[in-house]
Amino acid sequence: MKESVGGKTVTLQYYRSVIGRPDRQRKVLAGLGFRKLNQVIRLQDTPEVRGMVAKIPHLVRILEGQA
Repeated sequence: MKESVGGKTVTLQYYRSVIGRPDRQRKVLAGLGFRKLNQVIRLQDTPEVRGMVAKIPHLVRILEGQA
């Protein structure tokens, strides 16, 4: 799991495959740090990260209640 230092964080899960998706969406997933399906990562909650997630809401989940 990728961890950020200090501040608010958001926990994301990559749960849908990019097979058949545009290259742009693949690049957004890679930019967030995802490599494998069902991978869970924790990133700093910034407008940049939220914007990237907004581009691919059909591929990732925001997990609530994660500390």
